[in-house]
Amino acid sequence: MRKHWIDNLRWVTVLLVLFYHVFYFYNNKGVFGGIGGFGEYPQCKQYQDVIMYILYPWFMPLMFLLAGISARYALEKQSAGEWFRARTRKLLVPGTIGLLVFHWMVGYFNTVVASRQGVFDGVPAIAKYFIMAFSGTGPLWFIQVLWLLCLVLLLVRVIDRKDRFWNWCGKANLVAVILLGVLFWAGEQTLIKNPRPESLDGLLNLYKPLFYLVPFLMGYFVFSHDEVQEKLEKAWVPLLACAVVAGTVLIVTTFGQDNTSPQYLGSPLNCLYGWLMCLAMMAWFKARFDRTGAFAGYMTRSSYGVYILHYLVIAALGYMMKQYTSLAPWMMYAILFVAVMTIPFALNEIIKRIPFIRWCVLGIKKEKTA
Repeated sequence: MRKHWIDNLRWVTVLLVLFYHVFYFYNNKGVFGGIGGFGEYPQCKQYQDVIMYILYPWFMPLMFLLAGISARYALEKQSAGEWFRARTRKLLVPGTIGLLVFHWMVGYFNTVVASRQGVFDGVPAIAKYFIMAFSGTGPLWFIQVLWLLCLVLLLVRVIDRKDRFWNWCGKANLVAVILLGVLFWAGEQTLIKNPRPESLDGLLNLYKPLFYLVPFLMGYFVFSHDEVQEKLEKAWVPLLACAVVAGTVLIVTTFGQDNTSPQYLGSPLNCLYGWLMCLAMMAWFKARFDRTGAFAGYMTRSSYGVYILHYLVIAALGYMMKQYTSLAPWMMYAILFVAVMTIPFALNEIIKRIPFIRWCVLGIKKEKTA
C-alpha cells in the first residue's frame, strides 16, 4: 500500500525549496550564491531573510530521510540491479548530461552575468560552454549526492544482507528516535570549519555527503518501519511544539549570521532544531496528510521535474529584475514567487513531452500517459 503521506511531504518540501530560493537569492547575510540584498547588514536588516533561518536547518536533511525510506520500499519490490539502474537514469543522467542540455543556462547567470563583463575574455566559445554547463549545477547537487548515497547503500546492504540490523532498528522507541539527533549533530561535525580559499573545501561543505549519509541511512534503517512511523504519529503535537520553541530560540539568538556556515550548522541548537523539525514534519504528515487526490497526485508526479527546472527561473528573472528595473523589493519578491510557482510547472510539462530531451533533463525514458 502506497504511503501517501511520504509523497505529500516530499512535494510540499520541494515547494518550500522554491520558496526558500526566492529569499536566498536576495539575501544580505553573507550566504554564498544569489546576487545580494537591498542594502548591507546590519544597516539594512532584511527581516524577510528569516525564511532562510526557518527552513535551511531541516528541509534538505528531510529530503534525504524520505529518500532513504523510499529506497527501502523500492528494494523490497525490485532487485538491487534494477533499482540502481533506475536511480542512475533518474539521478545521474539529469545531474550530468542535463547540465550540457539545459543547465548551462543557469551557468550563464552564475558566470557571465554574475561576474560582470570580461570574465570570459579570450576564452574559446567551446570552453565557455563547458564552463557554463558545469557552473549550472545549482540545486542538482541534491540528485548528484543522492546517486552517490544510493551506491553506498548497495554496499551497506551487502553487510546487512539478512536484514538483522534493519530489524533491530525497527524496535526503536520514541526516546531512541529523538536521541538519534546526536548522529545528526555528529554528521554536521564532518564539515570543514575553516575552508581553505581556492580549494575543494568549499565544494565539500556545499555537497556535505558525509552529513547527508546520516539521514539517508536513518531513513532506510529506522524510519521505513511502520512501527516507528506510528510512534512518531502519536507524538506529532509535542514534537512540533518543541521544534517551534527550538527554532524560535535559534532565530532570535542568531539572526544576522551566515546560517549556512560550518560553525552555524554544527552548533547544538541548530542541530536540535533541525532534527526536531525533521521528526515533527514526518509525524505531522503521517497523522494528518496520509491521503491523496487529483491535485496531490499531480504534485507527486511533477515535483521532481519542478525541482530540477526551477532555478533557471530564479537566476534569470531574479537577476534581471534587480539589474534592469527600479521595482520595489516587495514587488520583486512577489513577482519572483509567482514565477517560480508557475513557470517550472509549464517547463516540466513541455520537456517531458520531448523525446530524448526528457531523458537528458528529467531522466524520463517515456512519458507516462496515466
